[in-house]
Amino acid sequence: MADHETDSGDGGTRRLSTREAAERLGVKPETVYAYVSRGQLTSRRAPGGRGSTFDAKEVDALARRAARREPPASGGDLAIRTGITLIDKDHCYYRGVDTAELADHYGYEEVADWLWTGTLRPGIRFTAPDEALDAARQAVAALPAHSGPMDRLRVAVVAAAAADPLRFDLSEDAVLDTARALIPVLVEALPRLDGRESREGQEGGAGRESREGRQGWESSVGREGRATDPIPLAHRLWSRLTPEPPDEASLHVLNAALVLLIDHDLASSTLAARVAASARAHPYAVVSAGFGALDGPLHGAASGLAHRMLLEVLERGSAAAVVADHLRAGHRVPGLGHRLYPGEDPRARALFRLLEDVPQAATALRAARDVAATTARHTPLHPNVDLALSVLTVSTGMATEAGETVFAVARTAGWIAHALEEYQEHPMRIRPSGHYQGPRPPRPLP
Repeated sequence: MADHETDSGDGGTRRLSTREAAERLGVKPETVYAYVSRGQLTSRRAPGGRGSTFDAKEVDALARRAARREPPASGGDLAIRTGITLIDKDHCYYRGVDTAELADHYGYEEVADWLWTGTLRPGIRFTAPDEALDAARQAVAALPAHSGPMDRLRVAVVAAAAADPLRFDLSEDAVLDTARALIPVLVEALPRLDGRESREGQEGGAGRESREGRQGWESSVGREGRATDPIPLAHRLWSRLTPEPPDEASLHVLNAALVLLIDHDLASSTLAARVAASARAHPYAVVSAGFGALDGPLHGAASGLAHRMLLEVLERGSAAAVVADHLRAGHRVPGLGHRLYPGEDPRARALFRLLEDVPQAATALRAARDVAATTARHTPLHPNVDLALSVLTVSTGMATEAGETVFAVARTAGWIAHALEEYQEHPMRIRPSGHYQGPRPPRPLP
């Protein structure tokens, strides 16, 4: 029965076996079950318990949606089938759920794990393995003193990979274990800026972390099956971004920023990560590929430009002169406009709303809105997430590169989500053809 089309017994609706569903979708049977875990298909046990069956109409509808996203056979823009992020007008959704709502209600680790598995586990915490963390810290400590956070993160991921002899296991469970370990390694390999002991989990574990701002973060549910570290990743990251003590409202903004930045469809760094996954690179290499594309003023480092601009606005007391300087020099005003949103970036909208509850952010928030209002007199550009993130970094004494660090840590979870999808596809499928523009052969030997 598992290999043949069946009747459901409820009006004759046709049901397909796993093999038939995979053939209609043009994927492997394992991918069919991945669609189920992500909520894109529903399954039902076949009579006698032999395998799963799928509604033919639902499978055909998914196949039609996938076909619309597949690359055209004759060329054109590269399109990749994904069920992770949808950007629709002025909203962004993870697996159909509004990202702003997710940021309001859940921690970064909860959203990341749900994005990977399709199952929400309240209170889940990611824990860094000792061996990987020690290797990452030693590698980071060997860097020159002038090294920036992205230098440290790139080195940390390579060191963590070298410490993991099983990194080439690309089974879903192994990749998930790697992801849950790698992200806290990246955070805890960064030096602390608050002067406290740098290793959580040492002599008493998480209890040695500062308790300031922890109220409201502790999970009120039981800990069965969860990591023993009760400190959310946002709190652990805070002490790597600023020496200032955290408060609950600021931690909430940082957590929201991490959630909102997990993924944003096929940004350049995500495409790089998927290309690596298509070649069956291990998860550490996938993240390294993402870091390589992220490290630039037009992507991950864009928040640093907005940070510097806000500092200048605060120093000069007005946005008008600062905006004028940018326009006079022929430069874009940092933190404004996004090619995917005709209106305001929904991630910026969510963060600005939360920043209203951070008293020390009031001055930087007014400066950011002054920049937007001043620029709007000349061109209809709206604030993007980089401007909102810079309000947090400026108002809490963070360094210029702090926004890029937040971006990189957050997006690591998104790259893993895309890698999990890409590992289910045919390998080496992302292979665009080049359009040769050089001299016509044959030519003499140089």
